[in-house]
Amino acid sequence: MIKKNIPNIITAANLFTGAVGVYFASQFNFEAVAICIVLAAFFDFLDGMLARLLKVHSEIGKQLDSLADMVTFGFLPSYILFQLLEMNDAGVLSFVAFLIAVFSAFRLAKFNIDTRQSEEFIGLPTPANALFIGFLFSLEEIEMLSFLFSTPTLLIISIVFSLLLVAELPMIALKFKNFNFKENLFRYLTIIMAIILISIFQFSAVPVVILLYLLLSMIKFAFFSKNEVQV
Repeated sequence: MIKKNIPNIITAANLFTGAVGVYFASQFNFEAVAICIVLAAFFDFLDGMLARLLKVHSEIGKQLDSLADMVTFGFLPSYILFQLLEMNDAGVLSFVAFLIAVFSAFRLAKFNIDTRQSEEFIGLPTPANALFIGFLFSLEEIEMLSFLFSTPTLLIISIVFSLLLVAELPMIALKFKNFNFKENLFRYLTIIMAIILISIFQFSAVPVVILLYLLLSMIKFAFFSKNEVQV
């Protein structure tokens, strides 16, 4: 009984961390929010891995995972954007940020019934979206990127990333069936470039890493076979 519920406990930790992140967002403590998102993303990865290792897949675990992700990677990033828009006195336009929550719900529901997403994702994964938005604060001190925090740009981010969540765009899934370099070339590229960028630029690199992930996914599925990379 305990073994069966270990992945669900980890999923609950994801949900708890996301709820704490909402509190920190309400206090405009965006650094703490970013930490919560990273922890939640770790728990989200860990629960699936443990379920596979322990062979304890369950329908309740699947549903609980989506509900936890909706809070952590759906509502929380939309609330971050809402708070940033409120800081700009955007008025009623601030509510545009909640499109992220709505489209995240569609994204998660679609994932649960879409049989095409066993080896790759269709549309931007909600954790990647949450990491991009959650770490925007780290770019605030870079003067040349100050435009990112203007009301028009924040509204554009809200709309564009909402659409990316449900777009029919194949995206790289970091799921390794084996460690063959040729078959996993783009997975290795994504991981290696992420490690390099984050080690050099710390938090500021995270939004760039997500954009790089989008770019590599588009290159992979536009110019290479889905099943085999020709090198």
